Amino acid sequence: MFIITLYFIITIIFYFINIILYLTIFNIIFYYYYDYYDYFIFPPSCCPLGLQRRRCSSSIHKRGSERCMKWRKMADHVQGLAQLEILCKQLYETTDTAVRHQAEKALVEFTNSPDCLSKCQLLLERGSSSYSQLLAATCLSKLVSRTSNPLPLEQRIDIRNYVLNYLATRPKLAAFVTQALIQLYARITKLGWFDCQKDDYVFRNVIADVTRFLQDSVEHCIIGVTILSQLTNEINQADTTHPLTKHRKIASSFRDSSLFDIFTLSCNLLKQASGKNLNLNDESQHGLLMQLLKLSYNCLNYDFIGTSTDESSDDLCTVQIPTSWRSAFLDSSTLQLFFNLYHSIPPSLSPLVLSCLVQIASVRRSLFNNAERAKFLSHLVDGVKRILANPQCLPDPNNYHEFCRLLARLKSNYQLGELVKVENYPEVIRLIANFTVTSLQHWEFAPNSVHYLLSLWQRLAASVPYVKATEPHLLETYTPEVTKAYITSRLESVHVILRDGLEDPLDDAGLVQQQLDQLSTIGRCEYEKTCALLVQLFDQAAQTYQELLQSTNSSAADVTVQEGRLTWLVYIIGAVIGGRVSFASTDEQDAMDGELVCRVLQLMNLTDSRLAQAGNERLELAMLSFFEQFRKIYIGDQVQKSSKLYRRLSEVLGLNDETMVLSVFIGKIITNLKYWGQCEPITSKTLQLLNDLSLGYPLPRLEKLVKLSAVQFMLNNHTSEHFSFLGINNQSNLSDMRCRTTFYTALGRLLMVDLGEDEDQFEQFMLPLTAAFEAVAQMLSTNTFNEQEAKRTLVGLVRDLRGIAFAFNAKTSFMMLFDWIYPAYMPILQRAIELWYHDPACTTPVLKLMAELVHNRSQRLQFDVSSPNGILLFRETSKMITTYGNRILTLGEVPKDQVYGVKLKGVSVCFAMLKAVLSGNYVNFGVFRLYGDDALDNALQTFIKLLLSIPHSDLLDYPKLSQSFYSLLEVLTQDHMNFIASLEPHVVMYILSSISEGLTALDTMVCTGCCSSLDHIVTYLFKQLSRSTKKRPTPMATDDRFLHIMQQHPEMIQQMLSTVLNIIIFEDCRNQWSMSRPLLGLILLNEKYFADLRNSIVNSQPPEKQQAMHLCFENLMEGIERNLLTKNRDRFTQNLSVFRREVNDSMKNSTYGVNSNDMMS
Repeated sequence: MFIITLYFIITIIFYFINIILYLTIFNIIFYYYYDYYDYFIFPPSCCPLGLQRRRCSSSIHKRGSERCMKWRKMADHVQGLAQLEILCKQLYETTDTAVRHQAEKALVEFTNSPDCLSKCQLLLERGSSSYSQLLAATCLSKLVSRTSNPLPLEQRIDIRNYVLNYLATRPKLAAFVTQALIQLYARITKLGWFDCQKDDYVFRNVIADVTRFLQDSVEHCIIGVTILSQLTNEINQADTTHPLTKHRKIASSFRDSSLFDIFTLSCNLLKQASGKNLNLNDESQHGLLMQLLKLSYNCLNYDFIGTSTDESSDDLCTVQIPTSWRSAFLDSSTLQLFFNLYHSIPPSLSPLVLSCLVQIASVRRSLFNNAERAKFLSHLVDGVKRILANPQCLPDPNNYHEFCRLLARLKSNYQLGELVKVENYPEVIRLIANFTVTSLQHWEFAPNSVHYLLSLWQRLAASVPYVKATEPHLLETYTPEVTKAYITSRLESVHVILRDGLEDPLDDAGLVQQQLDQLSTIGRCEYEKTCALLVQLFDQAAQTYQELLQSTNSSAADVTVQEGRLTWLVYIIGAVIGGRVSFASTDEQDAMDGELVCRVLQLMNLTDSRLAQAGNERLELAMLSFFEQFRKIYIGDQVQKSSKLYRRLSEVLGLNDETMVLSVFIGKIITNLKYWGQCEPITSKTLQLLNDLSLGYPLPRLEKLVKLSAVQFMLNNHTSEHFSFLGINNQSNLSDMRCRTTFYTALGRLLMVDLGEDEDQFEQFMLPLTAAFEAVAQMLSTNTFNEQEAKRTLVGLVRDLRGIAFAFNAKTSFMMLFDWIYPAYMPILQRAIELWYHDPACTTPVLKLMAELVHNRSQRLQFDVSSPNGILLFRETSKMITTYGNRILTLGEVPKDQVYGVKLKGVSVCFAMLKAVLSGNYVNFGVFRLYGDDALDNALQTFIKLLLSIPHSDLLDYPKLSQSFYSLLEVLTQDHMNFIASLEPHVVMYILSSISEGLTALDTMVCTGCCSSLDHIVTYLFKQLSRSTKKRPTPMATDDRFLHIMQQHPEMIQQMLSTVLNIIIFEDCRNQWSMSRPLLGLILLNEKYFADLRNSIVNSQPPEKQQAMHLCFENLMEGIERNLLTKNRDRFTQNLSVFRREVNDSMKNSTYGVNSNDMMS
């Protein structure tokens, strides 16, 4: 028993000794680690590439209480690391939305925490999951990107070096982690491009950094190439959080100093790869080649001159290769390299090769002289021919798409006269034609690529009248084949689509219209063949269709197929008629158009006769497209009435003159509105056709139109009984009534033709609307009424009235409308705002009607000298703005995705309404304060309340809101500056901040409005200061307050001075005159700051250019006096134009000057 007890005691002693030893070792390890960790010094790693990072000195170890603190700190960090690991897994792996949302919220708090930087390092070093590493890399990217409280230069250098070391020692990280770290490196490098340390640009040695990767394993090579590719892409893309000017300076410097070297490196590596027998089945070698091709593409896709073209202009893009790159493109081996790669690598990589070839084919013409260009084009066409002759890879959709783009660039960048001189042109154009025909016949394959093929042939056909080369272009042989292939393939597709239930291209109106626009030019080349084909196909389809309708045992599917074929034919006929504008037409071609028009009108008569039983929506839309093209070409003064088209219409259909043709248009419009009133697409396009007919023609033609019985029918019977879309349908949304405004705009124009001063005719026309207003008034007068019916009636009514008000742009007619609506029906509109302010579908139409009524378009609001109507109208406007504004502010917080529809849209209309009435010149606003009327003050105070409820970001995020706000602000600063000066300091600062942000807006209208507003404010300030120095009578208290605010916050005006000067010097200033107006006042108010700014800009230039820059600033102020008189302003504007030109000349090819820009931003 004693031995057992002794053994037990010894065991316990040894157990405690082991615990003490373990804790001691644990303490030593973590003591050292966390002392090292506190200073963001990265743990030493063995780097196979010899990448050395900078070591910082460690602090002297302390004892006692500090060790306890380190223990606590260690425990907290370990616990925090575990929590972050859990949150990362929850964010990326869980399927529970609530858990993911909570994790995301917690991680957002982590990224904003003060110790985020140190924890990111801990995650990278000790994180057990790839998700935690991704989080660390992402957070570090945000930290180095922030504009406020940026990281010190030394720390950014350490992070950069650490990232390179981390990537070099861990080449097999998860792909998304590697990508995030490379993105971090690219971001640091871009933002620090102009940072110097001991006269060395420390972030520019990118090729030297990457070369070390390229000398190691394949995995390291992939990382190195990806770094260059991502860096090129990063520098090429503008960052919204940093000034555009700084981006362009960095991009230009990178272009001049590094980009060509990177492109040359990528080409050399590709040549090495193509010379070896790469095993592309090996994932790493396949990945390396893919990254090399991406790098080459990013270099070629670089925005060399800051045009920032988007993909919508892809077919018009020219690659502005610098002249210093000429050697790479004069050497045919560069072009041949990519063509050889295309034929030697798998189809999965071929699209990248073709993308590079597309960019090379788009190199600017001026890079070569005529002989060099011809040689380059010859090599390019030979490469294209080789691909067409060996089309094994083209069945791949991506390859096919990129190759179509390459073909389109042949004509977008080269002239037909140059192409025909290429040695193999006849063979190449034959191959391209065969390829196009085959592609069109396989309509279901890559339909989005057809655009590029049609674009090529459209450009070729359009060039035929201008080609001067003696060599045959052969387009008269091949364009009819392309036209025939397109037409027949569309017709053949109808049956297949219906049989297999495929997506119908006709449902994509934008795509169809785009292709028809291209076909309109192609089809006009050799038009006789096009017309003969269309006549043949149309007659066959129409005859079959008629037989099916007459047959008692025909199937609905067969009828639908024929209607689909006829739909395509009607669309195409309209397109080729519209193409008449692209070519000099002959009488014979007009006669051909007549043949086509007669057939479509005969088909229309047949389909209209069946509308009571059945109709085809797509066919009706095609008819409307045809009528629109027909109207543009053959209705108007530009067409001779002796045109053979009209002769053919007279012979076949008995339409002897233009008036009878117009009657056909109006008849079709009335028929559509009668039978298709519940089909929004047809109703909308029909009303647009009516609107186009009522607009843009001289009075004699409109008089002919108005005299037509069908037009008189519409003017006298515009009720839901005859036009169902005017009815109140409880199943439809309130927004579906928008087309009513278009209808009444057209009717209003037609009514004005013969209206004159005939009030009886006006009253007769307004009877249906009078009845509707009385019905709404009756409903609102009771406590119990059908709210939905009242809303629908009112919304339809105000949309109708807005259309009429828009059309009545003459004083006589508009006064009739004004007297009709005021004062009888204005209270109804006010009541609607009070009741339904929370429903934008109801309030927005009412507000828009009021905004139209107060708009003094064409000086139509001219009241008699004894009339109080101008003041009364403003009172109603003020009441509506105040009622709506005060009530909409009671809604409280509105979700971000609903804020525009629920609140900001109505606020925007109120701003536009207030601007229209303040600038209408029919109200003397001085009488309101004189007679104690608070209407003006109420409206302006409501404006301020609404403005303060809108974040600055929203003012610029929503274009309509920003335009209405800045337009209103311009009027207020011009005519009501005393009101602006009387505002509280925080309101003034809000307005000035909004102006400052608007100066850099992309919308020129907004930017110009801000310049004007700033000019008015600066002029007001300058006048007040001038008065105070001249000891004039004491200004008003509001003036003193405004001056005091500006003196308390001089940085606001100084910032705007910097911004304006920055835009003029460094950016593509599209409104230089507008910018020049406030600049003089800003300079005179901040002469010392301007001098400092000038010195900073001058000193930032290279020493040899500082004198020239100093002279530019001297010339800017030469002859300028210290006043803001018009003559002095004009002289300054002239000086500024010369200044901008001289500064741009001085700064060409200079990579300096951005440090001053940083200050100005």
